[in-house]
Amino acid sequence: MTLSMYQATVPVAVRALENLAAVLKKGHAHAQARGVDDAVLLQTRLIPDMLPLVKQVQIACDMACRGVARLAGVEPAAFEDNETTFEQVYDRIARAIAYVNGFEAAQLDGSEPRAIHLKMRSGELHFEGQAYLLEFVLPNLFFHCTTAYNILREAGTEIGKQDFLGRR
Repeated sequence: MTLSMYQATVPVAVRALENLAAVLKKGHAHAQARGVDDAVLLQTRLIPDMLPLVKQVQIACDMACRGVARLAGVEPAAFEDNETTFEQVYDRIARAIAYVNGFEAAQLDGSEPRAIHLKMRSGELHFEGQAYLLEFVLPNLFFHCTTAYNILREAGTEIGKQDFLGRR
């Protein structure tokens, strides 16, 4: 049995974002119970040169949305980075999940050789679709979900590996 590009992209990204929302809800509840303002937790960083929690969530959502769109050969949807409350963060994740779920298998399957070019601050990156998914999109998606998880753990949220992985 083979694994299709759709199967390796959409369900994986959706599950990662759903699990991200679940750990954020636990972190939010933990912060509220201790009287911590949303803005404080959303701006929390692991160390000064890393991005804050809210930016980790934004990038995770962008990775999922832009990844699936580029593999489908369409212009990715743009999301404004303007979330300042947990409700707005949950809404962004929900919109990202809906966007990713809006793609059909026929749009992604066969995208393994699709040429994908990204302009980054450090220069241009060039991929074929399968390498783009496996070497760029998924590692980045999980890096930012993991970093958000770690920020919440560092802030004292009682979450564990099963919260990150999601119970099925």
